[in-house]
Amino acid sequence: MTTSPFMTTSPFALDPYVVAIVAAMAVATYVTKAGGLWVLSRLEVSDRVESGLSVLPGAIVISILGPELASAGPAEWGAAGVVFLLAWRTQNILLALGAGIGAVLLFRGVL
Repeated sequence: MTTSPFMTTSPFALDPYVVAIVAAMAVATYVTKAGGLWVLSRLEVSDRVESGLSVLPGAIVISILGPELASAGPAEWGAAGVVFLLAWRTQNILLALGAGIGAVLLFRGVL
């Protein structure tokens, strides 16, 4: 029996390459966000640009989840309804997305 160089004896061991890639992605994300904030702090931003930037997080979530929802089943549509209602009532996107994850798991088990 041959063993792969990527196999370890412990199921909880971390592959150093994966850790390095995740760390590099974290650094790239931080540099991108910090750089954007740094640039915007030095520019005069119009009200129109500020309005556009304020709705950007929601637009990103919709652009990622929209195509998935288009080909989804009843469990996913039900969870999307939960997310919509919670986001609308609480104005808390993180809470709504967390509840949506729980709802899709629950609905997949029931439906």
